Amino acid sequence: MARRRKLYEGKAKVLFKGPEPGTLVQYFKDDATAFNAKKKGTITGKGVLNNRISEYLMTRISEIGVPTHLIRRLNMREQLVREVEIIPIEAVVRNIAAGSISKRLGIKEGTVLPRSVVEYYYKSDPLDDPMITEEHITCFGWATPHELDEIFAMSVRINDFLCGLFAGIGIRLVDFKLEYGRFFENDEMRIILADEISPDSCRLWDSNTNEKMDKDRFRRDLGKVEEGYQEVARRLGIWHDSTTEDKPRRKKATN
Repeated sequence: MARRRKLYEGKAKVLFKGPEPGTLVQYFKDDATAFNAKKKGTITGKGVLNNRISEYLMTRISEIGVPTHLIRRLNMREQLVREVEIIPIEAVVRNIAAGSISKRLGIKEGTVLPRSVVEYYYKSDPLDDPMITEEHITCFGWATPHELDEIFAMSVRINDFLCGLFAGIGIRLVDFKLEYGRFFENDEMRIILADEISPDSCRLWDSNTNEKMDKDRFRRDLGKVEEGYQEVARRLGIWHDSTTEDKPRRKKATN
């Protein structure tokens, strides 16, 4: 098998040149980072779990008419995705106060917001992904007003859908991050959802206990990080203790 050409390596994923023009292979790592990589570690099996969770959520989102970069999952840790020109902003949708919004505005963590809020951040590790406004985005040409309208509309639609999906399995979608890219096909350009949707990019709390089932377990040294990710996948119906595809089967003892 020919060695694939690595195009980019981020904090949680690696992108390789795909087998066909206009495609990439997205590989999910077990590496864990927080606070813009100031805290680093490894969560065993995280890449496998995020691959499965992101594939499932991206597939469901595409079913409601929101285009995504996902083509298909290739194996335990890899997906085949469409190559896009990433827009250098992150759209963060907040439903419940947690993380930076609690610190910035003095809102007690766990407070349900009067309505969902969409915030934008500039993708720049050296600058610690600063919060920006729509005026910054259009002024500096990171996205046009029309593209920003599309990003906002898709983010709201995705939020409405995911809130319902997670509520149905006993999980509160506190907040989450979305990234978008420009996809070019037959001289046409579309804005499509890219990157991933997983416990790495979402805050997910148990509906009854508010127990955290996301990367906050790593950020805050709560322990049982992998178990939190596994519980999300289990409730989504895509992970079982007896899953043979992602877990080696133990050999039976012989007499």
